[in-house]
Amino acid sequence: MYSNVSTVDCLEAASRRPYAGPVPEGRSVCEPGTMKTSDPGTMKKILVVDDHPLMRKGLSLSIDSETDLSVVAQVANAEEAIEALERHDPDMAVVDISLPGMSGLELIKHLLALKPSLKILVVSRHDESLYAERAIRAGARGYVMKLEAGGVIVKAVRRVLNGGIYVSEEINERLLLGIASGHETLTKSPLEVLSDRELEVFELTGRGHGTREIAERLHLSVKTVESYRARIKNKLNLNSAAELMQHAVQWVEGEGTG
Repeated sequence: MYSNVSTVDCLEAASRRPYAGPVPEGRSVCEPGTMKTSDPGTMKKILVVDDHPLMRKGLSLSIDSETDLSVVAQVANAEEAIEALERHDPDMAVVDISLPGMSGLELIKHLLALKPSLKILVVSRHDESLYAERAIRAGARGYVMKLEAGGVIVKAVRRVLNGGIYVSEEINERLLLGIASGHETLTKSPLEVLSDRELEVFELTGRGHGTREIAERLHLSVKTVESYRARIKNKLNLNSAAELMQHAVQWVEGEGTG
Protein backbone atom coordinates (compact mmCIF):
# COMPACT_ATOMS: atom_id res chain seq x y z
CA MET A 1 0.00 0.00 0.00
CA TYR A 2 2.73 2.46 0.96
CA SER A 3 5.64 1.21 -1.11
CA ASN A 4 4.72 3.48 -4.07
CA VAL A 5 4.10 6.83 -2.40
CA SER A 6 4.07 9.46 -5.17
CA THR A 7 3.91 13.22 -5.40
CA VAL A 8 0.31 12.86 -6.59
CA ASP A 9 -0.53 10.94 -3.40
CA CYS A 10 1.07 13.68 -1.33
CA LEU A 11 -0.78 16.45 -3.13
CA GLU A 12 -4.07 14.59 -2.74
CA ALA A 13 -3.49 14.31 1.01
CA ALA A 14 -2.55 17.99 1.19
CA SER A 15 -5.67 19.02 -0.74
CA ARG A 16 -7.89 17.57 2.00
CA ARG A 17 -6.47 20.00 4.58
CA PRO A 18 -7.92 23.47 5.11
CA TYR A 19 -5.64 26.21 3.73
CA ALA A 20 -2.91 27.12 6.21
CA GLY A 21 -0.98 29.66 4.20
CA PRO A 22 1.99 29.15 1.88
CA VAL A 23 4.35 26.21 2.34
CA PRO A 24 7.38 27.34 4.40
CA GLU A 25 10.54 27.94 2.39
CA GLY A 26 12.71 24.86 2.08
CA ARG A 27 9.87 22.43 2.91
CA SER A 28 7.64 20.28 0.75
CA VAL A 29 3.87 19.98 0.88
CA CYS A 30 4.56 16.24 1.14
CA GLU A 31 6.58 16.60 4.34
CA PRO A 32 4.60 15.57 7.46
CA GLY A 33 3.53 18.52 9.57
CA THR A 34 3.91 21.12 6.79
CA MET A 35 0.25 22.18 6.43
CA LYS A 36 -1.17 21.89 9.94
CA THR A 37 -4.02 24.22 10.90
CA SER A 38 -5.09 22.95 14.33
CA ASP A 39 -3.79 24.39 17.57
CA PRO A 40 -0.64 22.35 18.36
CA GLY A 41 -1.88 22.00 21.91
CA THR A 42 -4.99 20.09 20.76
CA MET A 43 -3.33 17.82 18.21
CA LYS A 44 -2.58 14.21 19.10
CA LYS A 45 1.09 13.36 18.78
CA ILE A 46 1.96 10.14 16.94
CA LEU A 47 5.20 8.16 16.89
CA VAL A 48 5.71 5.87 13.86
CA VAL A 49 8.07 2.88 14.16
CA ASP A 50 8.88 0.93 10.98
CA ASP A 51 12.23 -0.15 9.56
CA HIS A 52 11.18 0.29 5.90
CA PRO A 53 11.73 3.97 4.88
CA LEU A 54 9.03 4.11 2.20
CA MET A 55 6.49 2.32 4.38
CA ARG A 56 7.32 4.61 7.28
CA LYS A 57 6.98 7.74 5.15
CA GLY A 58 3.73 6.63 3.50
CA LEU A 59 2.16 5.67 6.81
CA SER A 60 3.21 9.00 8.31
CA LEU A 61 1.73 10.93 5.39
CA SER A 62 -1.62 9.16 5.74
CA ILE A 63 -1.80 10.01 9.44
CA ASP A 64 -0.38 13.50 9.12
CA SER A 65 -2.92 14.43 6.44
CA GLU A 66 -5.44 14.72 9.29
CA THR A 67 -5.52 18.22 10.74
CA ASP A 68 -5.74 17.05 14.35
CA LEU A 69 -3.04 14.36 14.14
CA SER A 70 0.67 15.11 14.07
CA VAL A 71 3.49 12.64 13.44
CA VAL A 72 6.18 13.96 15.77
CA ALA A 73 8.79 11.30 15.01
CA GLN A 74 9.52 8.54 12.51
CA VAL A 75 12.04 5.92 13.63
CA ALA A 76 13.41 2.61 12.33
CA ASN A 77 14.06 0.51 15.43
CA ALA A 78 13.20 -0.03 19.09
CA GLU A 79 16.12 1.91 20.51
CA GLU A 80 15.20 5.01 18.49
CA ALA A 81 11.54 4.55 19.49
CA ILE A 82 12.40 4.60 23.19
CA GLU A 83 14.48 7.75 22.70
CA ALA A 84 11.65 9.38 20.73
CA LEU A 85 9.16 8.50 23.47
CA GLU A 86 11.25 10.34 26.04
CA ARG A 87 11.92 13.29 23.75
CA HIS A 88 8.46 13.85 22.23
CA ASP A 89 6.04 12.30 24.77
CA PRO A 90 3.59 11.07 22.07
CA ASP A 91 -0.02 10.13 22.72
CA MET A 92 0.22 7.08 20.46
CA ALA A 93 2.80 4.80 18.88
CA VAL A 94 2.17 3.01 15.58
CA VAL A 95 4.48 -0.01 15.58
CA ASP A 96 5.51 -2.69 13.09
CA ILE A 97 6.23 -6.20 14.41
CA SER A 98 9.41 -6.97 12.45
CA LEU A 99 12.13 -4.60 13.59
CA PRO A 100 15.92 -5.01 13.67
CA GLY A 101 17.11 -5.99 17.13
CA MET A 102 14.26 -5.87 19.63
CA SER A 103 11.01 -7.04 17.98
CA GLY A 104 7.91 -4.87 17.80
CA LEU A 105 6.12 -7.06 20.32
CA GLU A 106 8.90 -6.61 22.87
CA LEU A 107 9.00 -2.90 22.09
CA ILE A 108 5.30 -2.60 22.96
CA LYS A 109 6.01 -3.93 26.45
CA HIS A 110 8.97 -1.59 26.92
CA LEU A 111 7.04 1.49 25.76
CA LEU A 112 4.14 0.73 28.09
CA ALA A 113 6.52 0.19 31.00
CA LEU A 114 7.88 3.69 30.39
CA LYS A 115 4.47 5.28 29.70
CA PRO A 116 1.46 3.15 30.72
CA SER A 117 -1.03 5.63 29.22
CA LEU A 118 0.50 5.33 25.73
CA LYS A 119 -1.92 4.04 23.10
CA ILE A 120 -0.34 1.53 20.69
CA LEU A 121 -1.56 0.38 17.27
CA VAL A 122 0.26 -2.37 15.35
CA VAL A 123 0.41 -1.88 11.57
CA SER A 124 2.21 -4.83 10.06
CA ARG A 125 2.62 -7.03 6.99
CA HIS A 126 2.23 -10.12 9.20
CA ASP A 127 -1.07 -11.98 8.93
CA GLU A 128 -3.29 -10.79 11.77
CA SER A 129 -4.53 -14.34 12.35
CA LEU A 130 -0.99 -15.19 13.47
CA TYR A 131 -0.05 -12.09 15.46
CA ALA A 132 -3.04 -9.97 16.46
CA GLU A 133 -3.81 -11.91 19.65
CA ARG A 134 -0.20 -11.75 20.78
CA ALA A 135 0.00 -8.03 20.03
CA ILE A 136 -3.13 -7.34 22.10
CA ARG A 137 -1.78 -9.42 24.97
CA ALA A 138 1.48 -7.46 24.82
CA GLY A 139 -0.54 -4.28 25.35
CA ALA A 140 -1.42 -2.99 21.89
CA ARG A 141 -4.97 -1.67 21.42
CA GLY A 142 -5.32 -2.52 17.75
CA TYR A 143 -3.91 -4.43 14.79
CA VAL A 144 -4.12 -3.47 11.11
CA MET A 145 -2.53 -5.06 8.05
CA LYS A 146 -0.30 -2.78 5.96
CA LEU A 147 -2.30 -3.76 2.87
CA GLU A 148 -5.30 -1.86 4.22
CA ALA A 149 -6.11 1.53 2.71
CA GLY A 150 -4.85 4.67 4.42
CA GLY A 151 -8.38 5.58 5.46
CA VAL A 152 -8.75 2.29 7.35
CA ILE A 153 -5.50 2.90 9.20
CA VAL A 154 -6.55 6.43 10.15
CA LYS A 155 -9.87 5.04 11.39
CA ALA A 156 -7.95 2.54 13.54
CA VAL A 157 -5.72 5.31 14.89
CA ARG A 158 -8.76 7.34 15.93
CA ARG A 159 -10.51 4.33 17.51
CA VAL A 160 -7.47 3.52 19.64
CA LEU A 161 -6.86 7.16 20.57
CA ASN A 162 -10.46 7.34 21.79
CA GLY A 163 -9.93 4.39 24.10
CA GLY A 164 -11.28 1.61 21.90
CA ILE A 165 -9.78 -1.54 20.40
CA TYR A 166 -9.45 -1.98 16.64
CA VAL A 167 -9.18 -5.49 15.16
CA SER A 168 -11.08 -7.32 12.45
CA GLU A 169 -14.39 -8.98 13.30
CA GLU A 170 -12.75 -12.41 13.01
CA ILE A 171 -10.00 -11.56 15.49
CA ASN A 172 -12.46 -9.86 17.83
CA GLU A 173 -14.53 -13.06 17.93
CA ARG A 174 -11.44 -15.17 18.61
CA LEU A 175 -10.39 -12.90 21.45
CA LEU A 176 -13.84 -13.08 23.03
CA LEU A 177 -13.91 -16.86 22.66
CA GLY A 178 -10.46 -17.06 24.20
CA ILE A 179 -11.55 -14.99 27.20
CA ALA A 180 -14.70 -17.11 27.63
CA SER A 181 -12.73 -20.36 27.51
CA GLY A 182 -9.72 -19.19 29.49
CA HIS A 183 -7.60 -19.63 26.34
CA GLU A 184 -7.98 -23.41 26.64
CA THR A 185 -8.24 -23.73 22.88
CA LEU A 186 -4.80 -22.18 22.48
CA THR A 187 -2.82 -24.19 24.99
CA LYS A 188 -1.09 -26.26 22.31
CA SER A 189 -0.47 -23.36 19.96
CA PRO A 190 3.01 -21.96 19.32
CA LEU A 191 1.52 -18.64 20.40
CA GLU A 192 1.66 -19.99 23.94
CA VAL A 193 5.06 -21.71 24.07
CA LEU A 194 7.36 -19.69 21.79
CA SER A 195 8.93 -16.31 22.45
CA ASP A 196 8.07 -13.42 20.14
CA ARG A 197 11.22 -13.83 18.04
CA GLU A 198 10.88 -17.61 17.98
CA LEU A 199 7.37 -17.21 16.62
CA GLU A 200 8.65 -14.99 13.81
CA VAL A 201 11.27 -17.60 12.89
CA PHE A 202 8.64 -20.34 13.12
CA GLU A 203 6.23 -18.47 10.86
CA LEU A 204 8.87 -17.69 8.23
CA THR A 205 9.99 -21.33 8.31
CA GLY A 206 6.39 -22.37 7.67
CA ARG A 207 6.27 -20.01 4.70
CA GLY A 208 9.21 -21.80 3.12
CA HIS A 209 12.06 -19.40 3.92
CA GLY A 210 15.52 -20.80 4.54
CA THR A 211 17.84 -19.91 7.41
CA ARG A 212 19.83 -17.30 5.47
CA GLU A 213 16.70 -15.56 4.16
CA ILE A 214 15.16 -15.48 7.65
CA ALA A 215 18.39 -13.99 8.98
CA GLU A 216 18.27 -11.23 6.37
CA ARG A 217 14.59 -10.47 6.97
CA LEU A 218 14.97 -10.24 10.75
CA HIS A 219 18.40 -8.56 10.70
CA LEU A 220 19.96 -11.46 12.58
CA SER A 221 23.00 -13.65 12.00
CA VAL A 222 22.58 -17.12 10.49
CA LYS A 223 23.97 -18.60 13.70
CA THR A 224 21.32 -16.79 15.76
CA VAL A 225 18.51 -18.09 13.54
CA GLU A 226 19.89 -21.61 13.85
CA SER A 227 19.87 -21.15 17.63
CA TYR A 228 16.23 -20.04 17.54
CA ARG A 229 15.33 -23.07 15.42
CA ALA A 230 17.01 -25.37 17.91
CA ARG A 231 15.00 -23.81 20.76
CA ILE A 232 11.78 -24.17 18.77
CA LYS A 233 12.44 -27.87 18.14
CA ASN A 234 13.12 -28.37 21.83
CA LYS A 235 9.96 -26.53 22.96
CA LEU A 236 7.74 -28.33 20.45
CA ASN A 237 9.39 -31.73 20.99
CA LEU A 238 10.48 -32.02 17.38
CA ASN A 239 13.41 -34.24 16.43
CA SER A 240 14.59 -32.88 13.11
CA ALA A 241 14.61 -29.92 10.75
CA ALA A 242 12.18 -31.83 8.52
CA GLU A 243 9.72 -32.22 11.39
CA LEU A 244 10.08 -28.52 12.21
CA MET A 245 9.33 -27.56 8.60
CA GLN A 246 6.30 -29.86 8.41
CA HIS A 247 4.91 -28.62 11.74
CA ALA A 248 5.46 -24.98 10.82
CA VAL A 249 3.81 -25.34 7.39
CA GLN A 250 0.78 -27.11 8.88
CA TRP A 251 0.42 -24.48 11.60
CA VAL A 252 0.74 -21.50 9.24
CA GLU A 253 -1.79 -23.00 6.83
CA GLY A 254 -4.20 -23.88 9.63
CA GLU A 255 -3.97 -20.49 11.35
CA GLY A 256 -4.05 -18.55 8.11
CA THR A 257 -7.24 -20.20 6.90
CA GLY A 258 -8.72 -20.60 10.35
